[in-house]
Amino acid sequence: MKTIKLAALTLLAFGLAGCSTLDQLGSVGQQPKLTAIADPTAQAGYRPVQMPMPDVVAASYQPNSLFSNEARGFFKDQRAHKIGDILTVLVTIDDSASISNSTDRTRSSSSEGSVGGVLGSIFGGKVPLADVEASGKLTTAGGLSDGGSGTVDRKESLETQVAAVVVQVLSNGNLVIEGHQEVRVNFEVRDLIVAGIVRPEDIHSDNTIPSTKIAEARISYGGRGQITAVQQPRYGQQIADAILPF
Repeated sequence: MKTIKLAALTLLAFGLAGCSTLDQLGSVGQQPKLTAIADPTAQAGYRPVQMPMPDVVAASYQPNSLFSNEARGFFKDQRAHKIGDILTVLVTIDDSASISNSTDRTRSSSSEGSVGGVLGSIFGGKVPLADVEASGKLTTAGGLSDGGSGTVDRKESLETQVAAVVVQVLSNGNLVIEGHQEVRVNFEVRDLIVAGIVRPEDIHSDNTIPSTKIAEARISYGGRGQITAVQQPRYGQQIADAILPF
């Protein structure tokens, strides 16, 4: 059964690779084509955007007032505080770590016994142990040596901004946020995902919050496209790495 699954996965991988290869060969010597302007809602696979939204509150006016309760007042706090609100996350990552470990372990043991001397004294050199001398000895020795070393030298730096949406308000007032940003340049797409829990008190007056203030932060920065594809091992190499025992 495992062999059949492996063969099916291999054929599927080769099929996908073949389709990608044909697409690349068909665009040799041609400029990348621009997408025609069209109604996005009429395109195949279009799905309306659905986001968490607060409950609709009917507009009402206070007596002798020109403003409704849904108006954004001059002195109203404009920071995100309810589901559907948007705030800007200032992603700043500047981490570095340098770790060096070294271990060296050695153990040795030895023992010595006069086995021949004992036998010689017991039998007095008589046959069949006439060749056993009183000075005969038995010696054993052993040793163990183990050593290892490891070094980690890592440095990461990232500074960018991404708008996130409040998707949930916890019972204690904290906000669950999630933001996703995609930027495409030529044939490479850069993805930035930010998610976590923030306190309303940590949101600045300009409706921004640093990434260091996000609890349970999940920050992902990566990409997909031609450059990323070149950096990845080919399908055959990935399959070989998965099944080879050495």
